[in-house]
Amino acid sequence: MDLTPHIEKFRRRFAEVEAALSDPKAFDNPPRAQELSREYARLKELVAQGERYLKTVTDFDENRQLLKTESPESELAVMAKEEIARLETAEKKLAQQIQFGLVPPDPTDSRNTIIEIRAGAGGSESALFAADLYRMYCRYAEARGWKIETMDSNPSDLGGFKEIIFTITGTDVFKRMKYESGVHRVQRVPATEAQGRIHTSTATVAVLPEAQEVDVEIKPDEIEINVCRASGKGGQGVNTTDSAVQIIHKPTGMIVRCADQRSQQKNKIQALMVLRSRLLDRKVAEENAKYAAHRKDQVGTGERSEKIRTYNFPQNRVTDHRIEVTLYNLSVFIDGDLDPLIGPLMTHDMEERLKALNS
Repeated sequence: MDLTPHIEKFRRRFAEVEAALSDPKAFDNPPRAQELSREYARLKELVAQGERYLKTVTDFDENRQLLKTESPESELAVMAKEEIARLETAEKKLAQQIQFGLVPPDPTDSRNTIIEIRAGAGGSESALFAADLYRMYCRYAEARGWKIETMDSNPSDLGGFKEIIFTITGTDVFKRMKYESGVHRVQRVPATEAQGRIHTSTATVAVLPEAQEVDVEIKPDEIEINVCRASGKGGQGVNTTDSAVQIIHKPTGMIVRCADQRSQQKNKIQALMVLRSRLLDRKVAEENAKYAAHRKDQVGTGERSEKIRTYNFPQNRVTDHRIEVTLYNLSVFIDGDLDPLIGPLMTHDMEERLKALNS
């Protein structure tokens, strides 16, 4: 595949975006300026990759020509063979990155993210597992310099969570975290198990891009807002004021509750943000369903019923069932080192989207 025309296309568009950003009037429209800035950063990287790719192709050809003119046993020929092997690997990697650049970016990738973790099958053990997942995501977020804020939680008696909802803000949060959406399964011996038997429990994770008001319109007559006294931990201020907010979306029956802030107004704002994001997720899922039959194998379809990953503690093993990748370092993974699986998931997703684009 000749990538030169695509690289040239990236160069032209990069010059156009650079010129647009150099115009002070561009910043009169902040959302548009932000969009251009993101495109600028993406194209700058693609142009740099294109330059490296073209140089690699040139060096590759020069070394092959050198190999033809030199004696196979000569020092130059040996060096050329080594260089050819290195350049061949580099060329394939750069070519893949450039082809991925042909796939239109997901507009939600740069958005902040709402994550909802709920205990599933397994009783108290599933609630403890939900808490483990929450800690895992917190540590991953801390390592990447992201910020976490809890919106609502329902603790269990043994220190786990029946449900916890939180936001993560930072660069490319949804781009990386969207692959965590689905059913997570754990296999281990619970602390309450006297006979040492391995139990299987589950927790569900929903990852939602933070919706903007332009994405989803919520009419005042479509919602019912109730306030009540917050319960559980949180200090005297939380427990003695009617600060908790519950919103019912009448058309869908969705119920959102936020109680982690002392301010009723802040809880209302956060509850509306969660509701808007859930409605956006539903809207996207409905659109995806129209052509899901043609993309059954694509990662990140959002099917909550799919078992996406198994955490086997006795074997120190974590397996992602979507890409059939198994790692034998569960103790490190559960401590927040998610990139060994998120990286391959992102690559697989891009490969599938590229196939769909070319089909």
